[in-house]
Amino acid sequence: MAGRLAVIGSGLMGSGIAQVAAQAGWQVTMRDLDEASLSRGVAAIRDSLGRFAAKGKISAEDAEAAAGRITTTTDLEAMADADVVVEAIYEKLEAKHEVFRALDKICKPGAVLGTNTSAIPITQIAAVTSRPESVVGIHFFSPVPMMKLVELVRGYQTSDETLADARNFAEEVGKTCVEVKRDVAGFVSNRLFSALLVEAISLVESGVVSAADLDTVMKLGFGHAMGPLATVDLTGLDVMLNAASNIYHDTADEKFFPPELLQRMVTAGDLGRKTGKGFYTY
Repeated sequence: MAGRLAVIGSGLMGSGIAQVAAQAGWQVTMRDLDEASLSRGVAAIRDSLGRFAAKGKISAEDAEAAAGRITTTTDLEAMADADVVVEAIYEKLEAKHEVFRALDKICKPGAVLGTNTSAIPITQIAAVTSRPESVVGIHFFSPVPMMKLVELVRGYQTSDETLADARNFAEEVGKTCVEVKRDVAGFVSNRLFSALLVEAISLVESGVVSAADLDTVMKLGFGHAMGPLATVDLTGLDVMLNAASNIYHDTADEKFFPPELLQRMVTAGDLGRKTGKGFYTY
């Protein structure tokens, strides 16, 4: 199926999606607002490919070929020929609406309009387009080159054809898909993880247990490969705060209300690995 992919956003998620697609033979256009952001995204991709090559997981030639399939742009009009688009910008509905209004006008008929949102219902995002049947959640997990799971999320009007095309794309880039049949806020993964994380942070915040010991409980007691606090450091505390806030706003369920400690850490700029400090120091 390999065709043309457009990725909106060149941050951790966007660059990761661009990388795995390029490795699978897709021609990728990665778009962001400025050249500095795009340069950082390309550097991250080359660094990741280099590490895979150094470990013998791919050849140096394949790494260079993958990098060569990625072009960058600041122009949304460059999305016009894409077969699949994946939006991977920050979790603000207004910003996503702006992108999808533009994509609705720019993209060719039959293009899959995907969003990597981790918590916002697809139906809300699709509502600003004239083709909601073409909008689908394609939720990758971080770090994208390593994590095998993709949630395919149906909006209220997502067509079977769009879902099938999204599945073909995700499987072709090496992912295992699960279908979320109704786009409740948080879907499945973040619905479960947000509830766990809120309680985990509350236990640390109230002095019941240290962050390290809580993660040890989850790893040794429940078989998690990584504890929830180390996980949120990896994905970004700001990302998790937005996800939990969106779920709480949608459900009014107190178990999703972001703890004060999480809110204060984000305000202070302690966002996890990307800033050098979160629940752990890097």
